[in-house]
Amino acid sequence: MKKTFQFTLLLIVALFSFQGCQDMDDVAAPMDLAIKDFIWKGLNQYYLWQADVPNLSDDRFASQAELNTFLSGYSTPESLFDALRVDKTIDRFSWIVSDYLELEGALQGTTKNDGVDYGLRYKSGSTTEIFGWVRYVIPGSDASTKDIKRGAIFNGVNGTQLTVSNYQTLLAAENYTLNLADYNNGAITPNGKTVALTKTILSENPILLNTVITSGTHKIGYLIYNGFYADYDNKLNEAFGTLKTQGITDLVLDLRYNSGGSVLTATRLASMITGQYTGQIFAKQQWNNKINSYFETNNPDALKNNFTDKIGTTPINSLNLTKIYILTTKSTASASELVINGLKPYMDVVQIGDVTTGKNVGSVTLYDSPTFGKANRNPNHRYAMQPIVLKIVNAAGFGDYFSGLVPTYELKENLGNLDILGNATEPLLSTAIGKITGTAKMLKLSPEKDFKYFNDTKSINGLQNQMYIDKAPEGLLKALK
Repeated sequence: MKKTFQFTLLLIVALFSFQGCQDMDDVAAPMDLAIKDFIWKGLNQYYLWQADVPNLSDDRFASQAELNTFLSGYSTPESLFDALRVDKTIDRFSWIVSDYLELEGALQGTTKNDGVDYGLRYKSGSTTEIFGWVRYVIPGSDASTKDIKRGAIFNGVNGTQLTVSNYQTLLAAENYTLNLADYNNGAITPNGKTVALTKTILSENPILLNTVITSGTHKIGYLIYNGFYADYDNKLNEAFGTLKTQGITDLVLDLRYNSGGSVLTATRLASMITGQYTGQIFAKQQWNNKINSYFETNNPDALKNNFTDKIGTTPINSLNLTKIYILTTKSTASASELVINGLKPYMDVVQIGDVTTGKNVGSVTLYDSPTFGKANRNPNHRYAMQPIVLKIVNAAGFGDYFSGLVPTYELKENLGNLDILGNATEPLLSTAIGKITGTAKMLKLSPEKDFKYFNDTKSINGLQNQMYIDKAPEGLLKALK
């Protein structure tokens, strides 16, 4: 009798648990809570730190009704999204947008842009006032038709001094006037000149420069690559084909302004640099516990990104190098760091420049759909999330560079050592050439011109400093229920 009662009790508990699960999975939230419901369920499923957020726990809510009550406590989708993230010092890179069309464009290098790619620095002795300097101008942009070029300094917009609290608003306008300035004995002083700029829809080819520099017996390929945009992978392959045809002996890969992008593109780039490691592990993904456990049991190969010899059916133009020189700055992030870290177990990577950002985690775009993919998206809104869903490590298992990758030779780019990009006299490139040929003389920094880094173009809205995979793994939702 006692055993029968215990069995009956267990059956009742199991039934209620099953009903709760069915309620959460299969009962739609009210229309006014649809976006928030999507946010909670997407983060509960995929967020890398899901286990560390009590409100994202699998057993936090017994029914959809309980979840609805919780969601109603947040005034906006954005406030809910922020509340469900771990401490922002840990998760620095998760984002939500109200229009996924903007997000999709940005991840492929298409933005509303005037063509000025800039860095932002603090003024000397200030913690609030900042200034900008032009890193490069995008060909075919509005800025390319104006009197502004690399090295130009600006300290205001429309007559207003840039500060840490107003720069996003001022620089987000579609039309604005930059107030130019000069460097003057450690001070940034207005010079009365202005440049009016207009933003247009602009698709940036990430290959800014691809050339060969001959120095002694060395034929040095020099490639400035500014974004891991998958739509340009074939052009990147063509660029490597050009270098290969010219018989280069060495390669300098300039990633100083590259804040990242597609993991697939990073894998392909690494395969172009090498070529002798096809099929071997370039990088390994580490998801949250429940997703990782599923993969480890059912499909462990899905966690690996292997060197490849093709883009679709197109053969990759591989250089078969055993040593590479990579130029970096504080803006070098995510997929750029992945390339550096992923190559290290296989070849000699000589890093020249500054410590990188330290983004060792990747994201994916989640949509409000039954599978969180693009198919059957909710037609009533365009919200999408770009949450961090995985950490990535190299073949040796190393991926702990949260504080950035430290250069082999430190040389910070600052206002005192700028030159035309691609010139053999440009300090970072010159140092690389010197290391290749054995004639290097490290440039002495000008401390008075070394202003503290604040931000840059690609990091301002968080959309172009992502390391992302193309889509969330399919088939997991049913498998993990």
